[in-house]
Amino acid sequence: MAFTLTSTHIADQQALPLQFVHSAMGAGGQNVSPDLAWSGAPEGTQSYALTMYDPDAPTGSGWWHWVVYDIPASATGLVMGAGAAGGAALPAGAKLGRTDFGTAEYGGAAPPPGHGPHRYIFTLYALKTPRLDVPPDATAAMIGFNIHFAKLAEARLTALYER
Repeated sequence: MAFTLTSTHIADQQALPLQFVHSAMGAGGQNVSPDLAWSGAPEGTQSYALTMYDPDAPTGSGWWHWVVYDIPASATGLVMGAGAAGGAALPAGAKLGRTDFGTAEYGGAAPPPGHGPHRYIFTLYALKTPRLDVPPDATAAMIGFNIHFAKLAEARLTALYER
């Protein structure tokens, strides 16, 4: 069985609906995190981590929009809105990491007007450890570094957005 990541609201390689777009920077969305579901995790999975990344952001290093880690191995998805500040709707034990918006919460798409289409890559990682050893204020890059060394498998879903 393949390791897959899906959503009832986002189709792979299709436009990101406005409700999942950021409300700041003139983007005009509702900044709600989408629902996500997964299946087919490899044997030995002890936890999951999820990132949402825009490699097309004009920063020289892309833009981290969402980081969730220490998701328990028993979880099979995240409900819509799970990325809200505080993480109350996350599975027990899961943590929100700091994004490039400077906060630990979901930050939807907000590309510069006229910059063309941006890819928003949701990547779910199956990890061989029950927790990542990172400080509570760790950056997305630091969390990503630790994900890299604990990764068993990954599944992706890519949404597109431009304004």
